[in-house]
Amino acid sequence: MPPTILPLASPHATLATVGGKGLNLVRLARAGFPVPPGFLIPTDAYRAFVAANALQAFILDALAASQLDDPDALQAASAAIRARFATGAVPTDLVEALTAAYADLGHPAVAVRSSAIAEDLPDMSFAGQQDTFLNVVGDEALLEAVVKCWSSLWTARAIAYRARNDIPQDEMAQAVVVQEMVQSEASGVLFTANPLTGKRTETVIDATLGLGEALVAGLVEPDHYVVDTTAGRIISKEVGAKALVILSNDGGGVSQMAGPEESHQALPDAVILQLAQLGQAVAAHYDGEPQDIEWAWTDGELHLLQSRPITSLFPLPPGLGPEPLQIMFAFSSVQGIMEPITPLGQDVLLLFFSALARIFQPHTAPENQGVALIAAERIWLNFTGLFRHKMGRKIALGFMDFIEPSVRQIMGSLVDDPRLAIVPRRIRFITWLRLLRFMAGIVAGTLYSIARPDAARRSTQRDLQQLVAQAEGLFAEATDLSQQVQTLHDYLLTTPVDFFPAILPRIAAGMSMLNALMHLARTVPEGEQLALEITRGLPHNVTTEMDLALWDAAQAIRSDAEAWAAFQQQDAESLASAYLAETLPPVAQDALADFLARYGMRGFGEIDFGRPRWCENPTPVMQSLQSYLRIEDPQKAPDVVFRQGALAADQALDRLAEGVRHTPRGRIKARLARFAARRVRALSGLREAPKFFIIRIMGISRAALLESGEKLTRSGILQDPTDLFYLHLDELQALGAGEQRDWQALVAAHRARYRQEMRRQQVPRLLLSDGVAYYEGMNVEDSGDANINDAGIVGSPVSPGVVEGVVHVVFDPHDAQLTPGEILICPGTDPSWTPLFLAAGGLVMEVGGMMTHGSVVAREYGIPAVVGVHQATTRLQTGQRIRVNGSTGEITLLESHPANEVYQTPI
Repeated sequence: MPPTILPLASPHATLATVGGKGLNLVRLARAGFPVPPGFLIPTDAYRAFVAANALQAFILDALAASQLDDPDALQAASAAIRARFATGAVPTDLVEALTAAYADLGHPAVAVRSSAIAEDLPDMSFAGQQDTFLNVVGDEALLEAVVKCWSSLWTARAIAYRARNDIPQDEMAQAVVVQEMVQSEASGVLFTANPLTGKRTETVIDATLGLGEALVAGLVEPDHYVVDTTAGRIISKEVGAKALVILSNDGGGVSQMAGPEESHQALPDAVILQLAQLGQAVAAHYDGEPQDIEWAWTDGELHLLQSRPITSLFPLPPGLGPEPLQIMFAFSSVQGIMEPITPLGQDVLLLFFSALARIFQPHTAPENQGVALIAAERIWLNFTGLFRHKMGRKIALGFMDFIEPSVRQIMGSLVDDPRLAIVPRRIRFITWLRLLRFMAGIVAGTLYSIARPDAARRSTQRDLQQLVAQAEGLFAEATDLSQQVQTLHDYLLTTPVDFFPAILPRIAAGMSMLNALMHLARTVPEGEQLALEITRGLPHNVTTEMDLALWDAAQAIRSDAEAWAAFQQQDAESLASAYLAETLPPVAQDALADFLARYGMRGFGEIDFGRPRWCENPTPVMQSLQSYLRIEDPQKAPDVVFRQGALAADQALDRLAEGVRHTPRGRIKARLARFAARRVRALSGLREAPKFFIIRIMGISRAALLESGEKLTRSGILQDPTDLFYLHLDELQALGAGEQRDWQALVAAHRARYRQEMRRQQVPRLLLSDGVAYYEGMNVEDSGDANINDAGIVGSPVSPGVVEGVVHVVFDPHDAQLTPGEILICPGTDPSWTPLFLAAGGLVMEVGGMMTHGSVVAREYGIPAVVGVHQATTRLQTGQRIRVNGSTGEITLLESHPANEVYQTPI
């Protein structure tokens, strides 16, 4: 029985039968949009042709014999496959079905378009990867075009795209769309959101004369129109040269012709607005998802040729629109990671932010808190309310100066936007009381911390330890998944209400004293650099203490011949396996057990509850230990670096105090400088304490959940214990309650979404609810391409000094080994990156500010550092030689090839 040819408005069409393009046309046709008439050749027809000509085995053999990352090999495999298609015979019954459908259409000239089953999906962009044939006339030409469409499933670019996106090649099939040809006077593409800025209230139209193939192929400079769809007016028109026109031939096929000598507007203004309105209707039909639409205009009528999602736009949090405008900041950039967050990790953070909001609004819950939002599987902090408040705006801008100067710069460009104007607002009396009580506690706690810094610090450390002990007890009592999930929910929703107001005054005291120190330092030459030097070798910093504990473990291993030999002879993965099996040499086993008992809850991207921890897979710890064991220079030992940093801080304070002594009221200023510096050093190390507390709680609760995950895996409900982290909290509650669902399928769907987001190349630093996304970092003086001019690249200086060295770009700290003196270039850092700082000669990060993790550690270790450098990991390449000036923020390209010597200038 031949495959059934489907009408264009068929109710039986599915993605599997008619492909992405075909299904979108079916949806448009069934909704009554102006789609040219036609029919669909389903994927069964492709499979029948492949089977009849024994092509499947040949295709898979050709692919198996080729290196899919080798363009020449890929092109050769594609050519061989397509040649076999060209010599294949279409089964007779299929020929009869196709020609009958063509006859029913009236034998017009038609457009024949490919439609793959993975094409035009929301997360895929197949545009232009399979073939289209225009103005096809006659049965024979139609059959030939259909076979060519089938074979275009195996173009080199289509094969490579599927390989990059993990789409199985052996499951692919091709449908074909046949539609009556529109002999268009003008045609082009329409984007229902601005593809350059992301703005959802702008429609962008490119238009040319004749058929749209000239535009799609990039052969013509089209007209470019921008329409404000909210106001219904054209806000920009650029009339292109349109020097070439493609028109249909009378007997079939198309020809290129010269365009008019004097270019004119391809579409009248009224039609531009009509087309923009039609585009908005299509987007609304797709539940508001922005669309990339191909269109044609002839005899005063508009026709839609296809519609697909605009995959390049950064998604917005659900429920947000352009009015009222919202402004959101990427939480992940503060944490030094731009990767997506697992579903349970998202919910844990939402609980935490809800708990903080409860300080002012006691009934806040994750679903109504409105501050932490999800887009692209990442957390976004909505600070519109703060930004539109007179005092709040000053607080927000000042905070960003410390945390993310690049975002501060972007925010500064938005202060005059009338949509974000400061508005007076009435605050409920009860809210005022809560705010005053909160601020009174913070002020009193800050003053106490300044007056008695050591006592305040010790008190906070005791309080945090008591909260950790409380969590250990609660999770020990939770014996099944349902109880564990409830305990996690309740603890995270209540504890921060007590913990945050207790620790904030300590950190505020340290930061205020650092601000005071910086203010005093501005009165003397190089004073600000001296003030930053005072923050080196800070005591009471949990990250520094972790590094020193790991160094102690390395020293214990070095002192034992058997342990030392094991670490020299085995790779990190083997050592990790031996540790988990408790078969390491006793000295190494004990040293690692002691370290992981204190710090095993840490890991790469640790703020995400779903990320693996060192205690589960200690391979990264073994890599760090091996790096430590390779340190031969005593001056590079972490304990020596720490002591030298503390000594350098004392010397910097002496120089600063001496400098301010020679200014007006110098004696008082010198005493104030020493007073502030002592408190900076006593309290600033607590900056890492809140996160470390959160990570410890995550470690305790994660260990409990993994035990339940093991049980669910053994019972066959889950495939892996870590599947729990790819479920949302409400789904975990349902699972714990014994609800029957296909949990493995749900986990697979969440994992697929997570993997998809891992492939995202860029994440904005700031996002507006009208879709505008800001990706840029600090102002850049270079041309923006791979060739950096003499001015170099400019970022935010956060750790003083100048260093020259070889670039080493790193995305994952566990996959990298730095040669001493190399310049570490990375997106951002968290504590799992710290061991790399021992070898690094300098640091450049894409995100961050004065008080983010990488900046603080760089100052601790005396490494010149520049942060907030937009696309540093792509604009700088491993092997280039650069100069990093951590005092001015300048980065200069010296050589494009590696060199061995490293030069460093201390301040």
